[in-house]
Amino acid sequence: MDNIAGQKSSLSIVTHIAVLALVLIWLIPTVGLLVSSFRDREQISETGWWAAMFPVEAAVRVRPGIDGATTDGDYGVLTGNLFEGGSGSVSGFGLIGRDPGVAAPGQTYAWYEVEVTDEDGELDDERVEIAYPADGEPEFPEATEDGLPITPGSAVLQRSLTVAENGDFTYVDEGEISRAPSIYIVTEQPPDFGLQNYEQILTSDGMDRAFINTLTVTVPATVIPILIAAFAAYALAWMEFPGRGWLVAAVVGLLVVPLQLALVPMLKLHETIGIGQSFLGIWMAHTGFGLPLAVYLLRNYMIGLPRDIIESAKVDGATDFQVFTKIVLPLSFPALASFAIFQFLWTWNDLLVAKVFLPANSESWVMTVKIADDLLGSRGGDWGILAAAAFVSIAVPLIVFFAMQKYLVRGLLAGSVK
Repeated sequence: MDNIAGQKSSLSIVTHIAVLALVLIWLIPTVGLLVSSFRDREQISETGWWAAMFPVEAAVRVRPGIDGATTDGDYGVLTGNLFEGGSGSVSGFGLIGRDPGVAAPGQTYAWYEVEVTDEDGELDDERVEIAYPADGEPEFPEATEDGLPITPGSAVLQRSLTVAENGDFTYVDEGEISRAPSIYIVTEQPPDFGLQNYEQILTSDGMDRAFINTLTVTVPATVIPILIAAFAAYALAWMEFPGRGWLVAAVVGLLVVPLQLALVPMLKLHETIGIGQSFLGIWMAHTGFGLPLAVYLLRNYMIGLPRDIIESAKVDGATDFQVFTKIVLPLSFPALASFAIFQFLWTWNDLLVAKVFLPANSESWVMTVKIADDLLGSRGGDWGILAAAAFVSIAVPLIVFFAMQKYLVRGLLAGSVK
């Protein structure tokens, strides 16, 4: 019944579901990366990218102006509203950044200096922090957090803050208030999207230099193996010589050898012959790692070209070089473009080979090393910068892929069917 005209087989449905699942697996993180690259650092740390369109409850620091500050006895008093537009809602507040929501709206959060008795029985002064209703009186504990007993009636106010839900506040401090206090509040922030992350990357973080270095590595590392592999593939496909079959088998065997096994030996070889860690060294490394796939892919395509065309050219007196450059090479463009896509994407996104074969100084960093060593190292919590940097780094490979994708499948399927 599965083969009745007009009906899809169960295998076809499963295939479509599997393809859709794979697309979603790759697409969802990419969308998240793009959304996060436009968000503010604080909002990224509070909510995931899927909640980017909703308000975020975050802690912010406010420094109200001291105009209008008055004195009440030995204390300075400052009143006002914490929101510039006069509208907003406070869900928590405090005086220090490590605990911005220690008190709730409608409470007074105060610092008192109290007299305590230390372990040696001597009197000492310590600070205690208390939150209590704004219309009530503070209730002091019998001992500090360290277990030292507090002398009753010894509390002296150092600083206090009262905040209402609408942002109205009263700040009290010892002596005259001569500079703006730092007040921390927890409040809802509207979604914040902007290009600040991209501006910082492209203008002030040395990413322009890393971009040029990446092009310097990627373009030659893509072109060189294609040139070498094209000649080798033609020889293995159309030229008769002893040991050709063994060479083909060796190329296939090299496809399964992990490149990590060759990193240290190749680096030692480069040091021995005087190349060292340089752009020439990484070009040679990428060429060596990319050649097996290039030769295998191009050979499979070239061997499937019509034999009559090549034999007719040789009958007319064409040499192997002329046949290769004027007939085989133009006809092999889909396979060449297919490998060029793979090699470009791999070298552009490479981190391991670049870390091994390039100098460690920042002047030689490619974009992946720049992101890993500088942005991730110095801005471990600045996910907006990291997301923007990652998206900038994949922009060029995406352009290359979409520009040449029509050749990809044709090149990959070369030699698989007759």
